[in-house]
Amino acid sequence: MSPLYSAPLSKMVALGDKNEYIEHGKGKLLFYLSKILLHSEKRFRMTYKKPHVPTRFFDAFCKRIPDLSGKTFAITGTTTGTGRVATEAIAQQGGRVIMLNRPSQRAVAVQSAMDKRFADGRVTTIECDLQSFASVRLAAQHVEEACREGGLYALINNAGIMAMPDEATEDGFDTQMQTNHLSHFLLTQALMPLLERATEHHGDARIVNHSSMARKGVKALEAKYLEPRGGELGGNGASMIFQGARWVRYSQTKLANVAFTAALHERLGKAGSKVKALVAHPGWANTELQVTTSRAGGMAAWNSIFARFMSQSEEDGTLGILSCAVLPEAQSGEFWGPGLGMSSSKGEAKAYALEAEYDNPETRKLLWDKSCEATGVDFDL
Repeated sequence: MSPLYSAPLSKMVALGDKNEYIEHGKGKLLFYLSKILLHSEKRFRMTYKKPHVPTRFFDAFCKRIPDLSGKTFAITGTTTGTGRVATEAIAQQGGRVIMLNRPSQRAVAVQSAMDKRFADGRVTTIECDLQSFASVRLAAQHVEEACREGGLYALINNAGIMAMPDEATEDGFDTQMQTNHLSHFLLTQALMPLLERATEHHGDARIVNHSSMARKGVKALEAKYLEPRGGELGGNGASMIFQGARWVRYSQTKLANVAFTAALHERLGKAGSKVKALVAHPGWANTELQVTTSRAGGMAAWNSIFARFMSQSEEDGTLGILSCAVLPEAQSGEFWGPGLGMSSSKGEAKAYALEAEYDNPETRKLLWDKSCEATGVDFDL
C-alpha cells in the first residue's frame, strides 16, 4: 500500500456520473494532476512495472526464527508475494505449511515449486476461494482433517485484493470486504478448535491478520461495507493519489482487519485462552498486488516510479506477519510493522500497541456483530 494515499480531509464532491471524487482546497490540484497522468497512461499505453527493490532486513531476520518442527501453519494467499515468502521461510525452519489458495494455474505452480524445494511433503495445498463462503467452509473441513492430531499452531490471514471494481461476490458482499476480512473471519471461527488444541501441545497458538497503511484512509468502520451490498458501494472512481470509491472500500477492509484483531484479543483474553491475536502491515511491499490493481484500473502505472524509492522488497514486507507468527516474544494484541503512520512504507518490523481508532468498544462490537451476521455464524469464545 502506497504512502501517497491520503485520508479524506473534507467533503467529497462527485463529478457528473463518473463516480470520481475530489476534495475541496488543495486536493483539487492533486486530482487534476492525477487526471493528466492517467490520460497520459492511456495515450501511451503505459503499464505498471514492478521495480527492483533490494532486500535489507530479511536474511538477518530469518536467523532469528526458531526451530518450527512439529508446528502447523495455515496461510491464505501464497501464490506470490508475502504469502509465498512466509511459506518458504516457515518451511525452511521445519514448519509444516498448508497453503490456502483459490484454484488457479499459479496455485498449481507454487505447489510444484514447494514440492521441489521441500521433498518431504511439508508444504501442501487446500483449495480455498475467499470469494465464496461455501469454499471457505469446505476448506476448513479439509484443514481439520489434516490437523487432527496436533492442532493448528498459526492461522495467517494473509490474502487480499486492493482497489477492485465495485462488484459483488456470489454471497452478495463487496469482493474486497469478503476476500480481505469476512472470509477470514469465517475461517478463523471454523478453525478455532484446532488453534485451541495446538495450545495444549505448544503452550500457545496464533491468529495473524494482515492490515495496511490504508486503514488510515477512512475515519471509522461503517456497517454498510459489511453488509450484502456488493456493487452498490460507490462505483469505480479511482485516481493516481489513491482516492475514490475503490480505495474507500479497500480502506474499510484494512480497518476491519485491525478491528477484528482488537476484538479477538479482548475476547480471547476474557476467555482465558492461550491463543494470541496479532496483526501486521507490510509497509509498501513491492509485490504483485500493485500490478493486479493497476491492471484492474485502480492504480496509476506512474506509481512504479515512486515504488522504486518508497517501497521495500516483498521479503522485507513479510517481516510483519512472520514476526507475529514465529517470534517467541510476539504477544497478543500487538501490531507489527515498519511503523504506524502513513509514512511507514519501509523498514524493520517492530511491535506497536493497537490504536484507539478501532480498539474501542463501539468499533469492536460493530465489527463482531456485523461479521457474525454476514457469515451466519455464532463466534463464541
